[in-house]
Amino acid sequence: MEKKKVKLNILGLSYSQTQSGAYALVLAEEEGERRIPIIIGGVEAQSIAIKLEGLEPPRPLTHDLFLNFATAFKIQLIEVVIYKLEEGIFYSELVCLKDDELLRIDSRTSDAVALALRFNCPIYTYEDILTKAGIVLDLNEPPEAAANQPKATTKTTNPLGSKTIDELQELLNKAIESENYEKASEIRDEIKRRQK
Repeated sequence: MEKKKVKLNILGLSYSQTQSGAYALVLAEEEGERRIPIIIGGVEAQSIAIKLEGLEPPRPLTHDLFLNFATAFKIQLIEVVIYKLEEGIFYSELVCLKDDELLRIDSRTSDAVALALRFNCPIYTYEDILTKAGIVLDLNEPPEAAANQPKATTKTTNPLGSKTIDELQELLNKAIESENYEKASEIRDEIKRRQK
């Protein structure tokens, strides 16, 4: 009997509270309340954030290159499956289609998610993995109870706060040109906050 697949959506990224220099990628089941926080590296987090933010780097990043390469050789990524959780590590595979042949390629989950965003394909896991790793974030719980959950860190002062929208746009363009996508993401967030 085949295991039940559950569709996941990307809920967001935040700084990891437990590992310095790492990020928590939070995936959410599409039809339910459970969330899966996955600790990923800064490079992969940056690649995912760029796509989530709709930023266009001047030159292709590694995951963009993979998309271009696969497209050139007519390989489609049709889905990503997080198929195993062992000792706190999530294992994923890329399910690809080439000339009507289905191929499964082992992948780190962070890379698989970055590629799913670029190929615009679904992300799945299995019910047993959600049961083991899924958490329900109670939005009504007191702040101290949520302290152990992944969350974005906030700075006490906002150096972008004194800039005009035009100045922010100029800084954003410079950050993208210099391939400083973390800074570009911060500036984009500030612009979005002002436009609300």
